[in-house]
Amino acid sequence: EALGELLPELDADPHISTKVGIEPDELDDIPGAIERGLHGSLKRLRRESVDLFQLHNRIGSKVDGRVLTVEHVLGKGGVVEGMQRMKDQGLTKFSGITALGETPCVHEVINSGAFDSAQVYYNILNPSAGQDMPAAWTGQNFENLIGACIKNDVAVIVIRSFAAGVLATDQRHGRESMIIANTDLDTEIQKASAVFDVLGDKHGTRAQTAVRFALSNPNIACIDVGVANIEQALGAVDGGALPESAINQLGSLYKTNFNLQ
Repeated sequence: EALGELLPELDADPHISTKVGIEPDELDDIPGAIERGLHGSLKRLRRESVDLFQLHNRIGSKVDGRVLTVEHVLGKGGVVEGMQRMKDQGLTKFSGITALGETPCVHEVINSGAFDSAQVYYNILNPSAGQDMPAAWTGQNFENLIGACIKNDVAVIVIRSFAAGVLATDQRHGRESMIIANTDLDTEIQKASAVFDVLGDKHGTRAQTAVRFALSNPNIACIDVGVANIEQALGAVDGGALPESAINQLGSLYKTNFNLQ
């Protein structure tokens, strides 16, 4: 609603994306839920269409809360069908997913080629979506999901470049949430501390260093950051990709799992 009020005041025509979450009681009519969700967003945005419409559910092997199965996404009467209806009606140009959940299931959806974009979890602490990880490293392994995206012509939108704020600052606000498996907040904090013990402040602020890491991957389309971090993100863009020496230092940390005991 706030964007709907402000967008007409801009002397610009920005690209707009929005998301829809399918609730458990909507699984019998996923295309209908998608249509209702988009019309609700368009009403709040005061727009006739958006450029990108994204599924915001996790993808897994069985239904669990707002987790959808691959069949719910790709099968008859599923998400793909609903998204195509929105494209056919001219309400969105592109469709995407939030690439979270069980790694094999997310890969299956990406490999279907049914979507135009994916929001991919990728940061200094967990870069597994962009590279093979050494045996000692711990965390949810996304098994080079970015490579799968590129192979299937799926644009990569990086999310959680700050790892729920753990990389951006050592101040905690109590609202940090872990949205991936095989880790917890305390572990992420320890890993972040190890990172900046090694990298220091040579590459900007902590937040800028985190964004510059994401910028170092040439296969990403963009980085999704909160509006509170816009200035930090712009400063990171000015700095550009991290130097190879910093990337190599991080690689050494991964081999020892950030020197955690």
